[in-house]
Amino acid sequence: MDIATGLGLLAGAVVITTLILMGGDLRMFLDLHACIVIFGGSFAATLIRFPLSSIFHGVPLGAKFAFTLRRMTQRELVDELAGLAEIARKHGPIGLEKVEVEDPFLAKGIRFVADGYDATFIRDNLERDRDNFLTHLDEGQKIFRAIGDCAPAFGMVGTLIGMVQMFANMTDPSKLGPYMAVALLATFYGAAVANILCLPIADKLHLKLVDEEINRTLIIDGILMIREAKSPTLVREMLLAYLPEKHRHAEDDDDTPAESEPAPAKAA
Repeated sequence: MDIATGLGLLAGAVVITTLILMGGDLRMFLDLHACIVIFGGSFAATLIRFPLSSIFHGVPLGAKFAFTLRRMTQRELVDELAGLAEIARKHGPIGLEKVEVEDPFLAKGIRFVADGYDATFIRDNLERDRDNFLTHLDEGQKIFRAIGDCAPAFGMVGTLIGMVQMFANMTDPSKLGPYMAVALLATFYGAAVANILCLPIADKLHLKLVDEEINRTLIIDGILMIREAKSPTLVREMLLAYLPEKHRHAEDDDDTPAESEPAPAKAA
């Protein structure tokens, strides 16, 4: 689980709830009309902006990946692929059949190699799988960002409606307070939904989309090199190019032996 996303949402909820309780109670900030304006209006605008199929694919996938982390880092992927290349070199592609891989996308590629599929088929299939996944994740990002853009705007719509109702009932002082509350709460709901929930999740999904694209492209290149029976050293060196510079030599630094004493000079 991505702890940062959960902690951020919890911290935002705690801050807002604390500020509310310091000056009153939660019931003062509950209003059905404001909820209808914000959530109903944002939902309607999202339906207009995106096809229904994109919403059904993008929203669940986006919500899932906003709260989950990839099982393997890029460094672990490089090490895993180098190890698989070593197995394939010693035992052939059939030796990969008994290997258990945690990453589903990597496991799919290894299965293709073990079954002896052509390199062109493997590349086309994996690239299509990667592109479809990234498309759905990008749809989720765009939908959450669209809701984040709509919510404050509909908050303003709710504020204007509340102001109109308030001015239309100036002769009845008992109605001025409720209508003013509707006007202000609509703006509050819109700002909270946009800046605590939707826009941060959209930004998180954008970062994960970029990271996932690099990881899956790394896996495709590694699988194809294993299919071509490249040496494990070559596989590792080629895939290290995907890592940031500071992470490429981490393993080399860890494996560097301690400096030994100089050997005594040979007697003449």
